[in-house]
Amino acid sequence: MIFVTVGTHEQSFDRLLKWVDELVEKKVIKEKVIIQKGYTDFESKNCKTYKLIGYEEMQKYVSDARIVISHGGPASFIAPLSIGKIPIVVPRKKEFNEHVNDHQLDFAKQVEKRMNNIIVVETKKQLENAITNYNNITKKMDKLCCSNNDKFNENLMKEIENIM
Repeated sequence: MIFVTVGTHEQSFDRLLKWVDELVEKKVIKEKVIIQKGYTDFESKNCKTYKLIGYEEMQKYVSDARIVISHGGPASFIAPLSIGKIPIVVPRKKEFNEHVNDHQLDFAKQVEKRMNNIIVVETKKQLENAITNYNNITKKMDKLCCSNNDKFNENLMKEIENIM
């Protein structure tokens, strides 16, 4: 199963949902697709869609999915990372009136470059390639979502010890 989430941003994200629907129709995607479409008006002919999904149900879809496809909102792509899954991230873009600016694209590209744990795509062809070659692409990637909490706590303890 493939799970697609576009978050809860009030601007539509038809571009991604049309791509996914077309890839199912062309049989590039042969498995079940579930979409959380938020405020996107697009009606899929080939996928099960929900406007909004509760937190627990969202976590279940993320957990059960072979592939998670997300918009560029950090909370949406960190969810699969937190359980060791590499998400495909399609950032919303200003040029398509999907967001107020291109911060999702800028942020996602930085995460991809620094962490090597997300797949950023900007075109339907790139999305098709990412889905078709997902297993080969992700073999070379870091499946661990890093946290700086341990390092922060360690440094804080050193500072406290120095003060004492």
